[in-house]
Amino acid sequence: MRETLEQAAELLGATVNQFVVQIAYVEAQRVIERETMIRLSQKNAQHVLALMEAPPRPTDSLKEAVKAFKNSVRVQA
Repeated sequence: MRETLEQAAELLGATVNQFVVQIAYVEAQRVIERETMIRLSQKNAQHVLALMEAPPRPTDSLKEAVKAFKNSVRVQA
């Protein structure tokens, strides 16, 4: 295994340490991207798009929450 890493690093003009760190970094980015991506089924994606095109009317509780938020935030002029 060490020989393979040395050979690959040499082909890229890097030390084994530089090669391993670079590969680990790329893999870490891939893992983070994969794990933070929102995944929707085709059916769910269509539902989200439909809601964006025709959002439901706000409920009384949502209206109350908006009113409470606006009252709690002081806008400075």
